[in-house]
Amino acid sequence: MRELTYYVAVSLDGFIAGPDGQFDAFLAEGDHMAPICARYRGTAPRVLAEAAGLPTEDGPFDTVLMGWNTYAVALPTLPSPYAHLRQVVITRHHDAPEGSEDVEFTGEDPVALVRRLKGESGSGIWLCGGGALAAALADEIDHLALKINPVLLGDGIPLFGSRGYSPAAWRCTAVQSFASGVTLGEYSRA
Repeated sequence: MRELTYYVAVSLDGFIAGPDGQFDAFLAEGDHMAPICARYRGTAPRVLAEAAGLPTEDGPFDTVLMGWNTYAVALPTLPSPYAHLRQVVITRHHDAPEGSEDVEFTGEDPVALVRRLKGESGSGIWLCGGGALAAALADEIDHLALKINPVLLGDGIPLFGSRGYSPAAWRCTAVQSFASGVTLGEYSRA
């Protein structure tokens, strides 16, 4: 069965973006980039990966799942940001923009969708955002891969949205710290 990994950058205080979706405080350069990009190859938008000489093939994921706000960050420049992956955007209120023919848009219940995707053949499923979608899918997430950035945002979009108090145990499977201050923490459901 396929597994769902929530792979995302996060601040020390648990935000994946600022209040208006800002993510420019996260480090995009440093000694952490090459090893993390190698470990999670294929998770950079294709245009950016090609410009940086990063491979997009043979990564851990063949499907990327995201909410509308995460998807919309690339609009209108990149209406199909991960053309090398199966792209699925969960939205009930937006139509597919021009140039997004390679992207699936669905209003399907996220839990039902993920359970269906897990039952299909293929490699891993990457949840790349956002926080509200992660909260809805918290019980379906098999792995967390957190690029913990050495910054406090103070406010913004929480890693798991408004999930409410519901403790869930995770097991740390790997930690790698870098001179840049970024730490890659990897966890599996306990």
